[in-house]
Amino acid sequence: MKSAVETLDPTKVKLTVEVTYDELKPSIDHAYEHIAEQVTVPGFRKGKVPPRIIDQRVGRPAVIEHAVNEGLSAFYAEAVRENKLRPLGQPEVNVTQVPGLSTEKDAEPGELHFTAEVEVRPEIAVPALDGLSVTVDDLEVSDEDVAARLDALRERFGTLVGIDRPAVEKDFVVLDLVATIGDEQVDQVSGVSYQIGSGNMLEGLDEALTGLSAGETTTFETELAGGDHAGERAQVTVTATTVKERQLPEADDDFAQLASEFDTLEELTADLREQAARIKASSQAVQARDLLLEQLLEGTEIPVPDGVVQAEVTRHLESEGRLEDDEHRAEVNEQAATALKNQILLDTLAEQLDIKVSQQELIDYLVSASRQYGMDPNTFIQTIDQQGQIPMMVAEVARSKALAVALRRVAVIDGAGAAVDLSEFIGTDEDDAAVEAGEVVEPTEDATADAAEETTEA
Repeated sequence: MKSAVETLDPTKVKLTVEVTYDELKPSIDHAYEHIAEQVTVPGFRKGKVPPRIIDQRVGRPAVIEHAVNEGLSAFYAEAVRENKLRPLGQPEVNVTQVPGLSTEKDAEPGELHFTAEVEVRPEIAVPALDGLSVTVDDLEVSDEDVAARLDALRERFGTLVGIDRPAVEKDFVVLDLVATIGDEQVDQVSGVSYQIGSGNMLEGLDEALTGLSAGETTTFETELAGGDHAGERAQVTVTATTVKERQLPEADDDFAQLASEFDTLEELTADLREQAARIKASSQAVQARDLLLEQLLEGTEIPVPDGVVQAEVTRHLESEGRLEDDEHRAEVNEQAATALKNQILLDTLAEQLDIKVSQQELIDYLVSASRQYGMDPNTFIQTIDQQGQIPMMVAEVARSKALAVALRRVAVIDGAGAAVDLSEFIGTDEDDAAVEAGEVVEPTEDATADAAEETTEA
């Protein structure tokens, strides 16, 4: 098989592929076998119809078409691998020549020729990591941080008590709501408990409830969030039937024993301080990754394949039923382009850093993802595998790992200029060497092959 690549623009290439008759013959033989299973010819059993009879009954062109459609994706995938392309979308395939249809003994059988235009990952120059630095927030746990965590713990053990005063933020109000549009009542709810400040019901409800005492009523205008009239403006009458406040237990040794494994409040607060420190350290790692990615993006010229972006935008808008929403389309277009830029950068970085993904790393990622979807890990992994999405998951792990490895190559400092150790969150090269001693999954080849096998029929 011969193949050649023509670069049409930085993100699109044209493959020209020539397949010899001998290379296509296994597909032709399989086409005869498949058609023999489908046709009924008197005097022959199913599956035993000779090729010459199939040529007479079905026609040689139909056999060739079947063979071409069957073999095209494999030939395309082989050409992609030979030319080390990294497709980002589906190819536009055009068959320009099929093998000669003559059955004469000395006739030249001919070749299969086709072209495939496809958007590919562009070649980019990622800035050198040596000499780069990122500055993260200081790791400082204040008394206020500890007090906030202690109060949050106390709230878990608090009790709601009815009060005879106007409602304020964080109070709980049992309320009745009636919504009207013009003279028509369009919605009504009763006995709903709502915490002022939570903002999880109607816009303007927090302001309306603030200052109401039990038994008082007020009216405000807002946009309805659900139901048949979602998005419409309505007059809402709200009545506070009960106002309650959360009374917190005293922060003392008794509470420490009730709420934790510690015997004293001092031990509990010391543990809360350590928790706050760990959370802030984790936030430093997230901040460092975001800042490094931002620096690399700013220093890299990344052409974006527009066809891939538009395909994602259309898919997204169709799923929401908002294909005609031009304002939303512009927003989704920007998001899709940004996401693709990040992907191109991180995929290139993963190659430059020679990132390897172990089976254990992939499994850990899939188990974590299954929890986000509330699914059993085994069921989730089987579903992902059946949908052919494992290569995508491998690539995602490789991107995340590439950014973590890159962080080890740059200077991470705090506001005072002191080095920040993020090894607990981004690992070490020694950790990777130990993990990769096991079986490794290759992300780039798997992902490319997966995309290549999904070519459309001729």
